[in-house]
Amino acid sequence: MERMIIFCMLFFCSSMALTAAPHKIVKYKQIFKTINLLEPTVKDKDVEWLHTPENPVEECLSAAVACFQKGTLKLQPENSKVNSTFTQTIKTLKRFTLSSPGKCESSCESYEKKSPREFLKSFAKLIQQVIRVDSSFLTFCKQLY
Repeated sequence: MERMIIFCMLFFCSSMALTAAPHKIVKYKQIFKTINLLEPTVKDKDVEWLHTPENPVEECLSAAVACFQKGTLKLQPENSKVNSTFTQTIKTLKRFTLSSPGKCESSCESYEKKSPREFLKSFAKLIQQVIRVDSSFLTFCKQLY
């Protein structure tokens, strides 16, 4: 009887994870598109360079996203024509959260500083990495059933 209860609980938890994962992937893809829309509108000359996490290990993905969010607050629009869209896009990126297990020892300041456009390219690359990690987990779960 205990085994049956454990099996049912495992099945329920797994099915909940499978239904939540596709929603997350869609959300990450929207963030990726948002970053790509922001890149051509950002001021890249005569501005502060930003700490840019690159190739973080899986345990540090959440900390790297937090560093990028902190950096996006320092971005400036290239001109006044794109200011309202730019501000709205920054707000979207600021609300994005990523919960990742594990602890990361590195701080934002430990990363190399790069120009705003390079910063955004690295942010987009990180989101692609997050999408790959979640997609591979989803594939693994589906193979179990």
